[in-house]
Amino acid sequence: MRHPGDEGVSEIKRSLLRICSAAALVLLLPLVGAATIGKPLAAYLQFPPKTPDVPHAPFSLPVFLGLAFLILAATVPLLLRLVSFRRGDGPRKPVMPFPWWGWTGAALAAASWILAWSRIPWMAGFQAHTFTPLWIAFILLVNALTMRRTGRCLMLSRTRPFLLLFPVSAGFWWSFEYLNRFVGNWRYVGGVEFGALEYFLFATLPFSTVLPAVLSTRELLSSCPRFDGAFRQWRPLSPPGPGAVGFAALLLSCAGLFAVGIVPDVAFPLVWVAPPMLLISLAALRGEPHTLSGIASGDWRTAASSVLAALLCGIFWETWNFGSYAKWVYDIPYVDVLHVFEMPLLGYAGYLPFGLTCAAIGDLLLDDVGRGH
Repeated sequence: MRHPGDEGVSEIKRSLLRICSAAALVLLLPLVGAATIGKPLAAYLQFPPKTPDVPHAPFSLPVFLGLAFLILAATVPLLLRLVSFRRGDGPRKPVMPFPWWGWTGAALAAASWILAWSRIPWMAGFQAHTFTPLWIAFILLVNALTMRRTGRCLMLSRTRPFLLLFPVSAGFWWSFEYLNRFVGNWRYVGGVEFGALEYFLFATLPFSTVLPAVLSTRELLSSCPRFDGAFRQWRPLSPPGPGAVGFAALLLSCAGLFAVGIVPDVAFPLVWVAPPMLLISLAALRGEPHTLSGIASGDWRTAASSVLAALLCGIFWETWNFGSYAKWVYDIPYVDVLHVFEMPLLGYAGYLPFGLTCAAIGDLLLDDVGRGH
């Protein structure tokens, strides 16, 4: 006799297989690309990682304008839809008071921000480690706001999968650190030299907050009636041959990751675009739901809330990074102008597909682990 939980366990196994398959392609394809043209591979595999010495192309106005056009073409319809949507009823009243632990998050955020941006000598030893408490505070605040609006929040209503997001998030962001060894688009300055174990521990802590922050922010956005109404029923977009489109997307994402190891200055945007394409195409080819599934019936809520949540988190990441003692700076080919904080303006577009990747990974945990529990 089949146990009721067997279906949930099978879903988890399929999800893990998909994640492992995607992770293997992300790790191997750029390395194979670099090996194909004879690049030494040791620099991509050393740990602690060293900032890659990648010579970058100078600013190019045609490339800047071309990328700007593509970004605007993809985002302006979504923004216009959100801004122009009108609701019939009045503003939603809070369901419950702001929880006490939300105020704790606010206090922690204020203290951590002051610590990150100050240059008081006795605080110097702590200033390389401010991002973890800042983002724990952010996660608490966002969940508290959602709790106030709806009476529920990701942190309390789905605690088990929410806690699993933290270790998964650490491995998730380490994969982007690995891809950055090929493109060299960001590097860290102002930090302390650590050994391999210390570096791994101190880096993994802030990396573990990425998925909880983005998915908690997405939940808060989804609780807004205006957002829900604007994207619940919009333009259905269904390709005529989903299987063929999924296969083409898989090939393109694999080719993009391969190109990252060969021509990093040309392929650097694919560090952000290829991973969600890879995860979504693998799900589509198996006939399984994915981050963009709802679009076929006109339900854009998951896709729109995921990209906007990542962009909002990105603005906070870049804000807090700007005045911090230990921080990252950017070296981006062709478009390294008009900096907003340390990030070039067009660089913020990378947060949009990054949000889809966060959703593709996070929802596998939130849906399948919750169902299998």
